[in-house]
Amino acid sequence: MTGFETIAVVSTTVAQAQDAERLAALALQQRLAACVQVVQVQSHYRWKGALQREAEWRLDGKTAQAQVPALLALLRAHHPYELPELAVNLCQVSTAYADWVRAETGDAAQGAGQA
Repeated sequence: MTGFETIAVVSTTVAQAQDAERLAALALQQRLAACVQVVQVQSHYRWKGALQREAEWRLDGKTAQAQVPALLALLRAHHPYELPELAVNLCQVSTAYADWVRAETGDAAQGAGQA
């Protein structure tokens, strides 16, 4: 696909807005994500044998692929859940947006043209 490159979107959920804000701030301060979107969601799941339905906050952190291991380590270290959801999706974005993500995450050495 011409004019597009691959970045990673790292997602997790938390129960409290304060936890979402704290994790987003940590990721941005440490330059492990260029942008973190925080959205309230309704989660339905099975936990320890019982069906659950809870309001949660989903964080989607846009990052360079090279920063994924460090971002996952940060989330594991600071996540309030016993078993946090940690999901990594690769996403095709415009080259200009990918360049911005790499620059903001300190990964500008990984230049344009990679898909």
